Amino acid sequence: MSYLSIEFAAIFVAFFLIYWIFRSRVAIQNLILLISSYLIVGLFNINFALILGSYSVILYLLSTGIVYSLRPKLWLIISVVAAIGNLAVFKYFNFFAPQLQHQFAEWGIELSLPVAEIILPIGISFYTFHSMSYLVSIYERAIDKRNSELTKENWRGMEPVSFFDFALFLSFFPSIIAGPINRAKSFLPQLQNPKPREVLEPHRAFMLIILAVIKVYWLSSFFSQAFVKPVFDNPTEYHTVELILAIYAYAIEIYLNFSGYTDLVTGIALLLGFKLPINFNAPYLATSLKEFWTRWHISLSTWIRDYIYFPLGGNRKGFSRTQINVMIGMVLSGLWHGETLNFLIWGALHGIGVVLLNIKDQFKERRLLHRGLSKGRVRDIMRREVTGWRKYLGRFITFNYVGIGWLFFRSETFDDSMAYITSLFHNYGNIAENLEPLGILAGLIVVIFAIYPLLTKLPEIFINLTKKIPFVLLPLLFVAILWGVIYLAPSGIPQFIYASF
Repeated sequence: MSYLSIEFAAIFVAFFLIYWIFRSRVAIQNLILLISSYLIVGLFNINFALILGSYSVILYLLSTGIVYSLRPKLWLIISVVAAIGNLAVFKYFNFFAPQLQHQFAEWGIELSLPVAEIILPIGISFYTFHSMSYLVSIYERAIDKRNSELTKENWRGMEPVSFFDFALFLSFFPSIIAGPINRAKSFLPQLQNPKPREVLEPHRAFMLIILAVIKVYWLSSFFSQAFVKPVFDNPTEYHTVELILAIYAYAIEIYLNFSGYTDLVTGIALLLGFKLPINFNAPYLATSLKEFWTRWHISLSTWIRDYIYFPLGGNRKGFSRTQINVMIGMVLSGLWHGETLNFLIWGALHGIGVVLLNIKDQFKERRLLHRGLSKGRVRDIMRREVTGWRKYLGRFITFNYVGIGWLFFRSETFDDSMAYITSLFHNYGNIAENLEPLGILAGLIVVIFAIYPLLTKLPEIFINLTKKIPFVLLPLLFVAILWGVIYLAPSGIPQFIYASF
């Protein structure tokens, strides 16, 4: 059931009323959340709920070894291997099964693997990441407890939680489908707080929900149907201008779709009394690829930084090792999105881009040091914000580099990507016959590089305006806006792109 459907809206209103009837009973509210989360997962496929439940039981039992055994690191390794192994089986088994069958056949062993029977459970990537943050957090707690004399208040880890809270942490319905990725240290205390909850920032919550409907239901669907899907389905039939337009349009589509989903679930969480982590911060304002990853899918990029990049050594083992760690993190990010060659290329492109930027920065730093500047002065120069024409040039280069990556991300197969690129360089016929797409492309460029910075300020302006409107009139305003969006939007309920990851 889509979170944008009328059915979900009706059920959520009933759920919302029941949930807040028990405002003074946090434990009952949590029970309602847990049951509702499993029902939502089960509506996609009852097996998905059973898999999530089984996973929660096994991981929780393994986590107790971290807390109570004399070898917490061993139990951490076992738990992480179990979590990653579960994800690998469901996400990558169908990719490797044919190769395994072929290899065993060469060895004279007939092996029939159930390739078609393994279906990717909804939300598995996200609840795997949630569980791993919990495992690492209680491991840190266990180590601190054994190796220090610090008081309870000063331990930097967290106490193990009940199975009930752990199960709800993994299944919390606003963020299980497509994130954002919650950290155990920040989200579990919200679940465990015994004080009565309250709706958080209601004006912001409703603004986020309306913004989500505008982004996903209307604009993202429009760009997909008008410019993206027709071209990517048959790129050889389109002019170079139309192919470039489709890449730009997909960059906008995936941003609107994914950030719109984040807006929606963040608004829902606020209505339930919870805060989710920020996942987007105007990513197409980035002037470099490194800055882009501090603005795009922030909960994933920081998770990779903290749980992959830093454990590999981060930047503490020399410049060359740092670049290897960057590449590993980015490639794994690509493989997390999917098992195909295209996602590997997408991750590698971002890794190569960041490495090249690091090399450029190192040369610039050395050049400044050779000029006799102090290390402190050089550090200040390197951190200086890009301004003037360099800012716009940086944004233009970054957006187009990211767009090249989106080409591989959107294409179904590597052959499809190559067909698209080949058409891009060969279908440059009579430009006079493609003035309309050229005009649309020019309009998108103006929106992205001139108007987009202004658009990022609209949500706060809208929130401040709604605060001045009598509260009883706000529902009429929201209904009017939603009706207008539904009227303008293409037919059909759009799917969340990241729900498939």
